[in-house]
Amino acid sequence: MIAIMSAIIIQRLLSMSGSHLALRPGQTLFCAGDAVRNLYVVVDGQVRLVRHQANGAAVVLQRAHAGELVAEASLFASRYHCDGVAEQASRIARIDKTRVLRALHEDPRGSLELAAHLAGEVQGARARAELLSLRTVGERLQAWQALHGELPPRGRWIEVAQEIGVTPEALYRVLSHLRAKTAAELRERMAPS
Repeated sequence: MIAIMSAIIIQRLLSMSGSHLALRPGQTLFCAGDAVRNLYVVVDGQVRLVRHQANGAAVVLQRAHAGELVAEASLFASRYHCDGVAEQASRIARIDKTRVLRALHEDPRGSLELAAHLAGEVQGARARAELLSLRTVGERLQAWQALHGELPPRGRWIEVAQEIGVTPEALYRVLSHLRAKTAAELRERMAPS
């Protein structure tokens, strides 16, 4: 039900879009501290929200794909608290924030649909927070797979490392260990009795 409502919200927002932006990979949509003037929907591509820590580490807070809102909580903020960066070539719908807020004020049903959508996003954020509370890289990887299914192709493992809050090297070590363990178990099963 929430997924259906989310699709309805996205369609309504897209119908209110004033313009589209084309972003190259690595191009910034907004920076932490910028004033929030628009709400954004990814039409094509992918945008990640990144918060840079004092120690230089980057934490990915969201990866918004086609048909998803970027930094939806910014609708109720005056300034962004993180950076929005295109992960790949992306087309982004830009919707004036004041227009969205006015529409929500005038449409109680639309407000409830947005509330349901935001509740789903909070559930996802809590699942990611729970994942980050796990102590070992292996536990975090297992929780990530429970949320997302299979690992992406090898070239995108760095994204997984960022999402689970570990270095790429730590993730590679765990993956190597899991491959070796799986191979050993397979050999053991195939060995003659």
